[in-house]
Amino acid sequence: MSLINERQDFSDIADTFLLHGSMQSPAFLDGRLCALLALHDLSAEGWLEAVCLHLGVEQPRDEASAERLLGWRRQTSEALSASEMNYEPLLPDELFSLAERAQGLKDWTLGFLEVTDDVGEAARKQWSEALTEAVSDLKGLTAIETDLDDDPENENDLFALSEHARMAAMLLYTEQHPGLPQVEKVDDPEAQTKH
Repeated sequence: MSLINERQDFSDIADTFLLHGSMQSPAFLDGRLCALLALHDLSAEGWLEAVCLHLGVEQPRDEASAERLLGWRRQTSEALSASEMNYEPLLPDELFSLAERAQGLKDWTLGFLEVTDDVGEAARKQWSEALTEAVSDLKGLTAIETDLDDDPENENDLFALSEHARMAAMLLYTEQHPGLPQVEKVDDPEAQTKH
């Protein structure tokens, strides 16, 4: 069965990393992937090259691994541009401890900020106040406490922080791709005058 249309999750990509001898979390690269797709329309070839460089290999070890890594890029690109605005960062899920999930969010944020920090001053001045604030707020996530006990309060806090990261990613993508995703604009004065 082809992996092309399978939904990739954190464990799938982590397993692919392990196949390549890497114990690194995919969350960091997912943060980079999201920001690169938003800012530079990263090609499939460019993505595969970036992942291999990160893993310290020349190329994916087999076709299934290449398909899975390319599927990850495609899935992220489709979610960012979908009208449902259903993009989700590739983070450890409920099968992982809260501490591992917090570390995943921290890693994702570091990857995302590594790309957005390289945006030139002129381009950054084009950003809305909301986007500038959202990206600035993410810097606080790089210092979050990751040694968390598994309790409902910590779970809720982590969910809220993950949601903030998700919204910052969507905001960056939508501002860099006007008209994508196709969502109704509530701040359109013409739309407000029609009853």
